[in-house]
Amino acid sequence: MFNRVALIGVGLIGGSLARALKKHDLCQSIIGFGRSQEELEKAVELGVIDNFGSDIKETVKDADLVIVAVPMSAFESVFSAMADVISDDTVITDVGSAKNSVIEAAKSAFGDLPSGLVPGHPIAGTEKNGVEASFDSLFENRQIILTPTEKSAAGAIEKVEKMWQAVGAETVQMTAEHHDQVLAATSHLPHVLAFSLVETLGKMHESSEIFRYAAGGFRDFTRIASSDPTMWRDICLNNKTAILSVLKKYERHLKTLEIAIEAQDAEAINEIFVRAKSARDEHVS
Repeated sequence: MFNRVALIGVGLIGGSLARALKKHDLCQSIIGFGRSQEELEKAVELGVIDNFGSDIKETVKDADLVIVAVPMSAFESVFSAMADVISDDTVITDVGSAKNSVIEAAKSAFGDLPSGLVPGHPIAGTEKNGVEASFDSLFENRQIILTPTEKSAAGAIEKVEKMWQAVGAETVQMTAEHHDQVLAATSHLPHVLAFSLVETLGKMHESSEIFRYAAGGFRDFTRIASSDPTMWRDICLNNKTAILSVLKKYERHLKTLEIAIEAQDAEAINEIFVRAKSARDEHVS
């Protein structure tokens, strides 16, 4: 499908996509770029990439596919570094969790949105990070949301879509605005809550005892608080409006539950829990 793939950011997501591309023979070679030479050397040793460049320009030159898998705060600098090297035929996609900010970064860096740019977001991942945590089946039977811009060429969209489908994923398309609203509720809010809960308990005087006796439910819910803090800091900053909107709604519902518990209103508490169970059972398999 591709000759030369340039991978900017060789971590869990980028590394897993590189492994999947190799597993399914979708490219001739993959050249990587990242902040840590040690990680890049490890990626070559593990067979995730074939070699790596010393700078972004060198890495993306002559690539027919560029995959950007860096923290959200780095997108504009990455796009700026490649702006005068890519051609009209270069397909560019990413794995960022906030799509409006990716598009705005591209506008700022390129001046005009490239026709080959097709923003994307794989709804996949683990709480681990780094290239050693990557694996080639991460995207199998997972959804990939594509948010093409008004300038995205039909051919570029088709190539990105077929790439994801070839590694076992299901692709859907929506606007960047809708993506950011949906992901704020389904992904970003849960991570914010998990980080906040663990931070709260960690500051309690009896924190060591609390964590020692934590049951399975606590471990399941707070597992995502082991995710990369830098990545999630950037997501909060780059999807601020949508996250704050859903966070404020959550706070209002939490206050309602707090009032019911304080009043020992068994019926109100039960109704909240019944509605929550029903919604979860209906929508989450």
